[in-house]
This record gives sequence, C-alpha cells and structure tokens, in this order.
Amino acid sequence: MADLSQEEWIKQQEEDNNSIVLDVRTQDEVDEGIISNSIHIDIYRGQGFIDEIEQLDKTKNYYVYCRSGNRSGQACVIMNQLGFDSAYNLVGGFNEWDGEVTR
Repeated sequence: MADLSQEEWIKQQEEDNNSIVLDVRTQDEVDEGIISNSIHIDIYRGQGFIDEIEQLDKTKNYYVYCRSGNRSGQACVIMNQLGFDSAYNLVGGFNEWDGEVTR
C-alpha cells in the first residue's frame, strides 16, 4: 500500500493503463458524488466487502478513496492481506478532491 497525495494519485492513475478506481464510501456518500469511472464497494459491509474485493482482478492496480483517506487506507491494508500487490490510498480523500466528479 502507498499513500499518495491527490496530485500523485491523479498523475499515477492517469499514466496507468492497468488501473481501477475504487470508492469504499457508504451509498449515502456516493449519492453526493463519485470520482468519474469509479467502482463502489462499501467498506462498512464487513464480510460483504471482503467477498466483493476477493472477486476483483488482483493483477490490476487499485486507486482507493473514501471521504477522508482513513477507510481507504484500511481498505488498502485489507487488499494487501488478500494478495493485491498494488493498492494506492488517496490521502485527504473525496473531501479534498478537486478533480472530475459524477453526480
């Protein structure tokens, strides 16, 4: 897992042709807006979160975010424990995001 600033996260993700953006916020948070081209898996779903994560392609590079960067950091740790080699946490999360958003 690596913690990346918004600038590093965007730059690295845009240059990565093997990337997936993962939103681990709640559905209520997602309803307020989501980073474009993200997939959503709520970390608060517990075992349901783990079950969905385990179905993802472990050869991809995951750019993970939540509201503030805390839950996404936890998600990256879980992903690493499940065998994902590349999970990148967005420091500051969606609260500090000034990029493209879909509502």
